Amino acid sequence: MTTNAPHFSRRRFLGSMLTLAGTSAAPFALNLAAMGNAAAQSANDYKAMVCLFLAGGNDTFNTVLATDPTSWNEYLRVRNTGGSDSIHLPGVSETGGVLPITPATAQAGRSFALHPSLGPLKELFDGGRAAVVANVGTLIAPTTLAQYKARSVALPPKLFSHNDQQSTWQSGQPEGASVGWGGRLGDLTVAGNTNAMFTAISAAGNTVFLSGRQVRQFQVGQGGAVAIRGASGNLFGTPAGSTALQAILADAGNDLIEQEQKAVVQRAISSQAILSSSMLAAGPTGVPNPSTYINPTTGVAAVNPLAVQLQTVARIIGARGALGAKRQVFYVTLGSFDTHDRQKVLHADLMARLAHALAYFDTTLAALQGSDLRNQVTTFTASDFGRTFTSNGDGTDHGWGAHHFVVGGAVRGRDIYGAYPTTGLGHELDVGSGSLLPTTSVDQYGATLAKWFGVPDSQLGEVFPNLANFSKRDLGFMTAQPA
Repeated sequence: MTTNAPHFSRRRFLGSMLTLAGTSAAPFALNLAAMGNAAAQSANDYKAMVCLFLAGGNDTFNTVLATDPTSWNEYLRVRNTGGSDSIHLPGVSETGGVLPITPATAQAGRSFALHPSLGPLKELFDGGRAAVVANVGTLIAPTTLAQYKARSVALPPKLFSHNDQQSTWQSGQPEGASVGWGGRLGDLTVAGNTNAMFTAISAAGNTVFLSGRQVRQFQVGQGGAVAIRGASGNLFGTPAGSTALQAILADAGNDLIEQEQKAVVQRAISSQAILSSSMLAAGPTGVPNPSTYINPTTGVAAVNPLAVQLQTVARIIGARGALGAKRQVFYVTLGSFDTHDRQKVLHADLMARLAHALAYFDTTLAALQGSDLRNQVTTFTASDFGRTFTSNGDGTDHGWGAHHFVVGGAVRGRDIYGAYPTTGLGHELDVGSGSLLPTTSVDQYGATLAKWFGVPDSQLGEVFPNLANFSKRDLGFMTAQPA
């Protein structure tokens, strides 16, 4: 490519840059003019979605449990591997230490409970602000066990692979995808935002989930927007160093790539300044710092990084007015769910962190700047996949379908949505070692959230291309809220 090519217009160049941005691991955060494919929202309207990704593949069988006698006995039979390495929940066979929940919609002959470390999440469930969506997973079309075994329907590629299934959950495509459904939601709703830069925000690094066709994700750290080191103040102990760096960043010749690189850097500097001056402070004068959580195995109090990520999200939500934001999509993550070993101990700690962070976020949103924003913010879990029902000794292997939580004031809580599968081995959803064939697709799960977010039914297919293959587009766990 040369700058004197006669027909290489700026418009064509920007299109090429967008293509490059879509295939790059680093977000370009281009603040392009909002595309007018969604109606602008009313002045007082605000909604945010928070994707909480459980990286590594959460063991759903130790998260939401069936406790009716038949199911419970089968759970203990398969998961009691003997001795201290047994992966069943600590103490449950002796004390019933799981936390019973009573769904509003009964499932005949079934009873349910949560992991013992999920006490704060049980309170949210019982209070009607949390729901369980059963057996969700990546699907292209409804699939029976016979169809799966015969490969007679289209199946998601590269099942049971961490990287590919994380990407498929977040984008509908295996590793290498460039656009995620969180970013596509941003594309459809960004017209209501004054500054497109703050539509899709990650507090957990780069993620395909937030990459749109027009909207580019904005990454923040624990303290908010990350500044270019040395671009202000002193560099190498002198203001002259900072001045020299600013001159380098502002310099560009006649080359189009240099000019565009300068524009991207300057927008990044400008956005960092805007967000830093707008978002609420952390601590007593702004968004309260999370309390420490207690490791259920060791009893040691520690900082919960997930809660800190959600504090950052709350600080940005508090700046929604100054940022001109009507619709925002956020991404946070909790890792280490690939529990092939020491699952009983590790999973208990992860469940404690999850519940602690969700309860903190709920409490924070209930009184953010003197207002209750819980009806306007919905948090949902996602993960690579579920895990096997059988054990490899003291852990579990990669599975498929899994149960997920949705939390917020707009959630039709205290219920389980979708049919909770049979507990055991060799049933109609067992694709091997008790791994679940999903009965609810990610597309259906996401479309239900998107509809609440304000995406018209006619445009849901733009976000979830496989949705047309499923008869049920709204799973019913969200309720419309007045603006």
